[in-house]
Amino acid sequence: MARKLSEKDQEILKKCAPECVELFCSESGAPYRSVLPPLANHYATDADDFRERISRLTPDELKYLTGLILSGEESLCCLSPVYFASFLDQITKHLGRSARREMLNAYRSSEDCFI
Repeated sequence: MARKLSEKDQEILKKCAPECVELFCSESGAPYRSVLPPLANHYATDADDFRERISRLTPDELKYLTGLILSGEESLCCLSPVYFASFLDQITKHLGRSARREMLNAYRSSEDCFI
């Protein structure tokens, strides 16, 4: 589902990617519609960098993102498995196994999913 990033979304993105100035994809010119895909695909240099960036998120911010994922407003389909695994680790650590299961199911059911 396409959406416009809210102020909270923008705060989360900029917390994880302080170098983010524009909210547009440099390749397509389209506005960002989610937080995690641009973080993974435009700002993180590798899986370790992505892991470090998402480790900055609080449990409340992770819960907010998982709620958006479950409602279909936040996309997981552009995350490679290694990036998704890092996100899943943070979810498990801060929100528990039930949230982990929900995120794994959401990832598996995403269009163009890697797994």
